[in-house]
Amino acid sequence: MRILFADTFYWVALINPRDDWYDRVFKVSSLLEQVQIVTTEEVLIEVLTFYAEAGIQMRQRTIAFVDSILSNATTQVIEQSHESFLSGLKLYRQRLDKGYSLTDCISMNTMEEFNILEVLTHDQHFVQEGFTVLFR
Repeated sequence: MRILFADTFYWVALINPRDDWYDRVFKVSSLLEQVQIVTTEEVLIEVLTFYAEAGIQMRQRTIAFVDSILSNATTQVIEQSHESFLSGLKLYRQRLDKGYSLTDCISMNTMEEFNILEVLTHDQHFVQEGFTVLFR
């Protein structure tokens, strides 16, 4: 089975039909069959933070969306831990010349741990680490 990592970009675009990437992301999402999606709690925190000041309706929509991710059998959400934080911090520290967020570093480590090569994002930081981004 094909395993893909879902970055913040992917979820943010799927939540909001007014997002510039929504149509493209929605189309790709509807074509994903026989796919296991992996994401992290840290990514979901970023998604919730992204929409934190978008108004009550968007916050409610985001909460419902995150709840649906958490209950979806084809999506595996990796729990955050002190170890994932420290591992992400180590990569963050090693890439001072890059613009990686700590969440990106945790995501990259998770992808390495689960041998995931493809990521549902357009973030070129993942390309810099040797991963294949699925939106360009």
